[in-house]
Amino acid sequence: MNLERSSNSYRSVFSGKPLRFIAASILLVNGLFPAIWILFTSLKTEAELTLKPISWLPHSPTIANYITAFSDQPLHLFLFNSFMVSLLSTCLTLLISIMAAYALARLQIPYRGLILAAIIAVSTFPLVTLLVPLFEIMRALNLLNTWTALILPYTILSLPVCTLILVSFFEGIPRDLENAAMIDGCTRLGALFKIVVPLCAPGVFTAGILSFVNAWDEFLLALSFNSNPALRTLPVGIQLYQGEFAFPWPVISAALVVGIVPVAILIVIFQERVVSGLTSGGIKG
Repeated sequence: MNLERSSNSYRSVFSGKPLRFIAASILLVNGLFPAIWILFTSLKTEAELTLKPISWLPHSPTIANYITAFSDQPLHLFLFNSFMVSLLSTCLTLLISIMAAYALARLQIPYRGLILAAIIAVSTFPLVTLLVPLFEIMRALNLLNTWTALILPYTILSLPVCTLILVSFFEGIPRDLENAAMIDGCTRLGALFKIVVPLCAPGVFTAGILSFVNAWDEFLLALSFNSNPALRTLPVGIQLYQGEFAFPWPVISAALVVGIVPVAILIVIFQERVVSGLTSGGIKG
């Protein structure tokens, strides 16, 4: 009896609102504090940044660092390259993962469980272990110093996660809807893109956002596969602001803020669909 009472007390403490509020606060601080600190740093001067004690808020906010970020390096070109590579790789990832997920969810494929297990296993490979094989493949195909050298690897790296997300959504769509469409003369591929994909819009948006953000943030492959200055992506371009003995943190912070804004806007616009996709996919899976 005492054990049951203590167990109930334990549950009430760790499932109550105070604990949830504390956990949410920790996550909020962990997620927002770095971004806010970078924003404040981008509005400070070099002299203000070295003050002791540390000045948390900029005393005289300035946008000079943003002007310098665009004048010292072709930041607009870095943004354009990152956007195009991320967009194209996301479109290719969605096209392939939609068809792969539909096949796994609908067709009687032998060893389906083994295939899903292999997809999960592949998604856990550290990127650094794939760097040399991917580099050799791109060099053999004569694709180095091209957008394709990044688009193809980014697609491959995002496919496992996106496929797993979409499989759980497709399994929750009644087969009768596709059968009715095919009876009316629609092909299976047409039923997929006209019936199933629109009904799984939250999952598609979730997979697309994850793929886009992964490509936007990736640094190692972008640094290794492209040495052409005109093809540098944003993560590679930002590290060019530092000199051999100088680290202009306010300017670097300004460039980081410029890089964060597009992704933040994208997530804010599709926030409801992404959250719906994550929660619905978790429930169905």
